[in-house]
Amino acid sequence: MSRLTVWLHGARPRTLGASLAPVVVGAAAAGHVVPWRVGAALLVGLGLQVGANFANDFHDGVRGVDTTARLGPPRLTSSGMASPRVVLIAALASIAVAGFAGLALALATTVWLLPIGAAAMLALWLYSGGPRPYAGLGLGELAVFVFFGLMATAGTAYVNAETVTAAAWWSSVPMGLLIVAILEANNVRDIPTDSAAGRLTLAVRLGERRARRLYRALVVGAFVAVAAGVVVGLVDEDAGLPMWALLALASWPLAIRPMERVGSAEGRDLIPVLTGTVLLTTGFGALLAFGLWAA
Repeated sequence: MSRLTVWLHGARPRTLGASLAPVVVGAAAAGHVVPWRVGAALLVGLGLQVGANFANDFHDGVRGVDTTARLGPPRLTSSGMASPRVVLIAALASIAVAGFAGLALALATTVWLLPIGAAAMLALWLYSGGPRPYAGLGLGELAVFVFFGLMATAGTAYVNAETVTAAAWWSSVPMGLLIVAILEANNVRDIPTDSAAGRLTLAVRLGERRARRLYRALVVGAFVAVAAGVVVGLVDEDAGLPMWALLALASWPLAIRPMERVGSAEGRDLIPVLTGTVLLTTGFGALLAFGLWAA
């Protein structure tokens, strides 16, 4: 395996659609787009997600959470493909890219973005790092919903329009739910190894059956949230989503296979649930963004 391939595996490019979709939706919800600010927001999203991937690789590797029994893409630290120090540098460099892009957006809009960005970086690091990683406390899903869903979508809308409309807030909810579903698909797959390592993720705490039900509830909830937003918008167009947002529901076929498979698949057979959920999130986000722009 070439060095480039090794680092691409570590960055997990197949999951990066999860960081792009909320930014695109947020830009569409803004109604007014400043191209360089959208580009900077994309850098923030990508930098934070790649940084999170490398940081988790580093922390889980040095803590011994990742073992040879782990499924999914190879981890750089635990496999020995890269030294912990180099993986740590990659994580910090990715976070720095996000930080500089976020700083530019804060200087162009409001300094209040600085504490929000700092909180996102801290949450990223403490997910699997620090004296008591909160991923093992079952709080990972909440942090992902807030920072990669609500803040990514509404934040992008704000830096473009310098206000956050109801449509932006409504749109951030289904995006957050789908991104949490990606994490839940990953954690359902890792229940055996996380449990053995003493890492009590929400999926481990819920158990196989209820964790799989939670995954389905998150996916269905995203579609329900859009429909609810449109209903509110019919009553008060300034308080909900436009009718065109219903285009997002056309991505439902992408949800069928992952939801069917998550019910009974085990081990490596759960990997397509993760990749399928990323595809669903990307497709859902693209259609929702198009609907918001069309309105």
